[in-house]
Order: sequence, then C-alpha cells, then structure tokens
Amino acid sequence: MISNTPLNPSLGYALANATVAAAMAAEAMVGRGDEQAAEEAAASAMRAALNSVDIAGLVVVGEADGSILNVGEKVGTGAGPEIDIALEALEGTTLTAKAMANAIAVIAAAPRGGLLKVPDLYMEKLAVGPGYERGVVDLDAPAGENAIRLAKAKGVNINKITCCVLDRPRHEKIIADLRRAGARISLITDGDVAGIINTTMPETGIDMYVGQGKAPEGVLAAAALRCVGGQMQARFAFKNEAEKYQAQRLGVKDVNRRYDLDDLVSGDTIFAATGVTKGELLDGAKRMNGHIHTHTMLMSSANGVVHTIRSVTPVRK
Repeated sequence: MISNTPLNPSLGYALANATVAAAMAAEAMVGRGDEQAAEEAAASAMRAALNSVDIAGLVVVGEADGSILNVGEKVGTGAGPEIDIALEALEGTTLTAKAMANAIAVIAAAPRGGLLKVPDLYMEKLAVGPGYERGVVDLDAPAGENAIRLAKAKGVNINKITCCVLDRPRHEKIIADLRRAGARISLITDGDVAGIINTTMPETGIDMYVGQGKAPEGVLAAAALRCVGGQMQARFAFKNEAEKYQAQRLGVKDVNRRYDLDDLVSGDTIFAATGVTKGELLDGAKRMNGHIHTHTMLMSSANGVVHTIRSVTPVRK
C-alpha cells in the first residue's frame, strides 16, 4: 500500500547531501583502476549520510553486489516518516576507475510503497523527456519508428533526433534500425541511469533512450522522469526460464507485463544526483585548494522544480 503522506521538501536537501558525500568519496578513486574500492567508498559515505537523516528509510533498490546498502537495509535515525529508498552510490564503477565521463551518485525516495521492488535482472527500456503527449512512443514499436514519431511530435527532421543507446552487442538491431530511420545515436559505455536522465534536459541534446539495462537502474531513472514529467516504458527481458522463475519468486506476477512510469514510481518523489566524473548533465567532483567542488541536481515531483547545487566542501585532514 502506498502512503499518501507528502514528503517534506527539506528531505530533498538531506538526500542531496548523501549523493554529495558519495561523490566526494568516489572522487579519491577516479582513475585508480579499482572498481570495488570506488564502489565501497561511495556506499560507505552515502550510508553514513543517510543514517543522520530523521527518516525510517528502507532500501528497496540498492547495491546488488556489495555488503553496504543492500536491498532490505534500514537507513536513517528511525525517528521520521517511513520512506522507500532507491539508490546507486556509484553508477559507473568502471567509468570511475578509468576516469571516464558520466559516473554519478544517485538516490530517489518516495513514501513507503511508492517505488517498485524489482529483481536484479534486465529490462527493455524506452524513455523520453517532458513535453510530449502520453504514448508518443511505444516499447513494442521498432526503435526507428519511435524516433520518427518523436521527430514528428517535436516538429523537426528525423536527423535532428538523438537517441542514447548502451554500446552493447545486444543492441546491434536497435542501432541499425535507428540509423536506417536517419536518427543520430549517442553510444555510451556504461551508466544507463545517466543516459535516461539526459532525456530530461534539452541542453544534453538527448531526445530518447532505448535498450536493455538492469531493472533497479530503471526504477531510479523513472524517479527522475516522474519529477519532470517524462515518459518511460519497460518490460523484463529474461535470458532464460531460470530468470523468469527468479522474478516470480520475488513477487513478479505477470512476467510479460509492460510497466509504465507510474508503475515504476508512484506518489510523491524526490530525486538527487551528484556528478563523480564530468558528463553531459553534471560536472564531476574536483579537488582544488583543499576543497572538493561538486555539482548536484535535485528535483521533486511535488513542484517539478529542478535545483542545481554547487557545493564547495573543505577536505578533512
């Protein structure tokens, strides 16, 4: 059951502090080639920040392979409202280890029951930003057709539409279809949360995200889209019957169901992300003159406002 209690607006800043803490911790590991150490540092810092917040938080989307901030972990002081938390303390561990673009620390929150609990399996995902009529694109349509639909809705030629796709062999058909249609393609090596979020901001030049990625990241990205009025559709992409059985054991009743944005995230939603390495949307964390400079995006579905926060934090010795 979803709580109808609205979230206190000040909670957003507390959650943003948690992504800032994670990004600052990860900054020390940028370019060092150690993915695990980077992830552990970010997760430990995020957990410490969350545990100082007056909430009864429950991680419903968390770190899949770590010992910190796993699904089911309780966070916060326990003295405040019951909140569901989705997080990835470091999206882009490989990006961080190799000092590549678009690594972020990200978190979303909703009243208890507001975030879909999903297994750590793959989903087909299709997302566009705000400003379009509902149903402008269709998960069951070819990628090229969706790009053409989007161009028509936007009132531009198809060669003005840019689609973000993870650079994976499984996406060869999608990439070929988009190119036949005449759309531009922005290939990314990792980080589909950042890829989907980029559809929400015109300055990134990304109009649509399409492809398969992990389901937990889909819920996180959906939270951002909900805050600004974007659209998203998703469906589990099972590799075999064992994965289908795993999903059913974890509560997925209809394994063929297509999820819309409101299925993934419902109720009042807060989303925050801080850059670890520089990307299209967020600058990376930088250490200068004994301080760490960070760039954070904070948004809420309550008002649709997107806050940009620049922080300068002294480095503790």
